[in-house]
Amino acid sequence: MPLVPMRQILDEAAKGGYGVGAFNINNMEQIQAIMMAAQETKSPVIMQVSRGALKYSNDLYLRRLVDAAVELNPDNPIALHLDHGNSFDTCKRAIDLGFTSVMMDGSLDEDGKTPNTYEKNVDVTRRVVDLAHPLGVTVEGELGCLGGIEDGHGAGIAVDDTEHLTDPAEAEDFVAKTGVDALAVAIGTSHGAYKSLRKDPKTGEMLPPALAMDRIHEIHKRMPNCHLVMHGSSSVPKELVDLINQYGGNMPDTYGIPVDQIQDGIKHGVRKVNVDTDMRLAMTAAIRKVFTEQPEKFDPRDYLTHARAEAAKMYKERMLAFGQAGHAADFKPMTLEEMIKVYESGEKIQA
Repeated sequence: MPLVPMRQILDEAAKGGYGVGAFNINNMEQIQAIMMAAQETKSPVIMQVSRGALKYSNDLYLRRLVDAAVELNPDNPIALHLDHGNSFDTCKRAIDLGFTSVMMDGSLDEDGKTPNTYEKNVDVTRRVVDLAHPLGVTVEGELGCLGGIEDGHGAGIAVDDTEHLTDPAEAEDFVAKTGVDALAVAIGTSHGAYKSLRKDPKTGEMLPPALAMDRIHEIHKRMPNCHLVMHGSSSVPKELVDLINQYGGNMPDTYGIPVDQIQDGIKHGVRKVNVDTDMRLAMTAAIRKVFTEQPEKFDPRDYLTHARAEAAKMYKERMLAFGQAGHAADFKPMTLEEMIKVYESGEKIQA
C-alpha cells in the first residue's frame, strides 16, 4: 500500500479512542525498529522527520528508506510527517518529497527560536493548509510554545514557564481560522531529556513536570472533533539513564512525561503523541553497553543490531501504552487522491 494521509490515521484513532505514537526517524535502524514493533503489535504508524534529520540524511536517502518500509510492511498503514516545519517553503519541500502530512510550527518565527505573534502564526499556517489540503496532505499546527530545545528547534523557554501555554479560547479561534487537521498544544511538556526542574522538598528526588492537563480537557471540551497533539512526550525512563551512566555516560538526574498522564490526554482528544528522546536513550544505552562489555567490537552491525532491538522494544511498549496496538487492519487505507475528495466535500474530522 502507498503512504496514507495522517488525517485518516488520526480519524480512526479518534473513532477507537486511542492515541498513535509519532516517532522521529534519522536512519535505517530507527525505521526498522519502528516497523519491527508495528508488525509485532499490528499497529498503524506515524514516522516523522525533523528539518535536522532531513539535513543529516540529505533528505532523499531517508525518503527512500521510508519507501522500503512501506513496501516491506504492506499490512501496516504508514504516514510520513514533517515535524516542526519552520516556514511555508519547508512544508512545500516536504510535500514535494511525498510527505503525507506536514507540521507548520508558526508558534515560532522562521529561525525556530523566536516566539511568533498570533497573527503571523494564523497567516502562515492558513497558507500551508491552502497548499496542502488540495493535494490531500494533512496539516498540523501549533499554538503556544514548548520548553526546551531539541534538534536545533525551540525558544529555550524554561520547563516551568506558564506564560506560553496554550489558551483554550485562542485554540478554538486558531483552528477555525486555519483549518488545521491537528493542533499541537503547549501544556508544560518540553523537548529533550530534561523536562522537569521539580524536586521533592524532603528527599531531593526529581519529580515529573507539572503538566496543565486541565488545558487539554478544556480544549477538547470546546473542540471535541479536533485532533490534539502532545509534543515532547518521551517518558525518559530512569533505567535507561542509569544504563547510560553505568556504561560511561554522564547524564544528570532527569524526569520525563509519565505514561499515565499521556493516557489521560488520550482520553481527552490527544491522538498523536510525539516520542523521540526515549529512542535516543534506548539506542545509546545499548551501544554503550556493547562498547564497554565487548571492547573488541568495531563492526557497526554488531552494536547497531543491539541498538535496533532495544529501540524496537521501546516502540512496542509505547504502541501498547497508547492503545494503537491491534488497529492496523481496522480500516482500508486511503490514498492522497481519496483524501482530496474528503477535503473537497468539507467532511469534518471524525471523532
